[in-house]
Amino acid sequence: MKKIAFIFPGQGSQFVGMGKDLYENYESAKNVFDTADRVLGKEITALCFEGPEESLKQTVNTQPSIVTMSIAALEALKSQVDIVPCAAAGHSLGEYCAMYTAGVMDLETTLKSIQKRADLMGETKGGAMAAVLNAPAGSVETAIEEASSIGYVDVANYNSPAQVVITGDENAVQKAGELLLAAGARRVVPLAVSGAFHSKFMEKAGNEFANFVSELVLRDAELPVYTNVDAKATISGEDFYGKMPRQIYSSVRWTQTIENMIAAGIDTFIEIGPGKVLSGLNKKINPSVVTYNVYDKESLENVVSELKKELCGV
Repeated sequence: MKKIAFIFPGQGSQFVGMGKDLYENYESAKNVFDTADRVLGKEITALCFEGPEESLKQTVNTQPSIVTMSIAALEALKSQVDIVPCAAAGHSLGEYCAMYTAGVMDLETTLKSIQKRADLMGETKGGAMAAVLNAPAGSVETAIEEASSIGYVDVANYNSPAQVVITGDENAVQKAGELLLAAGARRVVPLAVSGAFHSKFMEKAGNEFANFVSELVLRDAELPVYTNVDAKATISGEDFYGKMPRQIYSSVRWTQTIENMIAAGIDTFIEIGPGKVLSGLNKKINPSVVTYNVYDKESLENVVSELKKELCGV
């Protein structure tokens, strides 16, 4: 029997039109979108389906929109096939979908939490981020150490062995990028972001978010949620109270998360939400594992067909 995990994408995976055919074809997906519009008091449905892209790209809109679409896709999948994953994880904001999957938060709490997180992160300005592709082993650490002499710089995301994202003061990020290119990195790509996410620039936002989180009802997870801050399987509701705020200003340890899930016996992943970003990262992390995608009606039907073959011999 396959050991299946659900994984959920983060910021940057959004696109105008996402979730529209799920909304039109699955009542369970429609209910999620309708709930988001009501709970958040904003037209999440219109943002996802119609944009405009500039509005959808704003952090305060992007985060709740991706979470809404991902959970809508999750509920549509569950309505078509009886499947309970062995574990769940999400990349940055996707972790909220993983916690929802595991029963840590109900839908309304998940939506309110991601909107608060988005508001706080969107208010934080300054700093820069850049994606580093195919850097030689050890060169990222060396470049960060040297560039730190002119300002703060750190790793925001360990996305795959072939891709990390650096974050921090603009000058220090630029310097680290130059050093990495000189060391043999294939490319360094500046990212169009409003602030230096997953860095100490976000500590104030994280501390304010901690006050918000302290008032939430967080239950023990019904299945392990592998969390970004430490790549460890997390069950206790108490642990999430600390990890949710820390995640905002800590590195996203995605490579380590997938490696740990595979070490725990997971051999099949289903990426649920817009795009195929995580599927691409999985191929870089471990080409032997299978990753399916659920992002529209056609992909959902394909996955349901494959799962029924695997689970039921149909």
